[in-house]
Amino acid sequence: MFTPGCGVKCSSAPVTMPRRMPTTLATLNVNGIRSAERRGFLRWLKRAQPDYLCLQELRATVADVDDELRSPAGYNTRWLPAAKRGYSGVGVYTRGAAESYEEGHGFGHCGDEGRMLRANFRDLSLVSLYVPSGSSSEERLRIKLRFMGLLLPRMQELLEERRPIAVCGDFNVAHTELDLANPRSNAQNSGFLPEERAWFSKLLEQGWVDVVRKLHPGEKNLYSWWSNRGQARAKDVGWRLDYVLCSPELAPRVTKAWIEKKAGLSDHAPVCVELADA
Repeated sequence: MFTPGCGVKCSSAPVTMPRRMPTTLATLNVNGIRSAERRGFLRWLKRAQPDYLCLQELRATVADVDDELRSPAGYNTRWLPAAKRGYSGVGVYTRGAAESYEEGHGFGHCGDEGRMLRANFRDLSLVSLYVPSGSSSEERLRIKLRFMGLLLPRMQELLEERRPIAVCGDFNVAHTELDLANPRSNAQNSGFLPEERAWFSKLLEQGWVDVVRKLHPGEKNLYSWWSNRGQARAKDVGWRLDYVLCSPELAPRVTKAWIEKKAGLSDHAPVCVELADA
């Protein structure tokens, strides 16, 4: 039928607009990007299609991988590898192009280890963070604790920007007894030491919001990492070491949060959240 004044053929039937998919943000310690790809990383990326993805422990440079893995179709990517080959490194994969990037954390300690990478967008700032592990030796624990101490004021500076910011990554800390399967037997182990847990509490006191815990208060088994020993993964004897911390300006937009335990891409699992429109 023609409607007067329309000038084109118009239907009187209601028009159904396509449903807009929610914005998704994910973080994953790949424990080696090439190893993760052998386990199906690109297949997972095509299926999950996160709008923003933070990666940690790349253990590679861009020259070590092919173009498809370095820059998958539909994604803008940025890597910050460590100076030491086959070690550490962080990256950011995003559907939209960032307005700018900031490499490093702003202090010299562990400055060449590829620990922090920031991508800035119009309505969001995204940080991929990889806190050092302290489990291999007393020396590495001292390095980790110093890094954490230096990072605390940097995290405060980010909050003082008063903008939507998500700091995503492997913090190498299980914050409370809910965040690991065996808190008593691990009370003296790095990752659950009193000073590490107190540090994480200070982050929350600054104003950062642990959005997975906010949406799942009191829930157990929210683990994101499992040891390769003793069938820990099969028995779900894990730790929650990977977090999405949101600034107060961003946290209210988080509508859903989950951990994709069955992804099987590394010894860590993707931690994912959905964001409402700004």
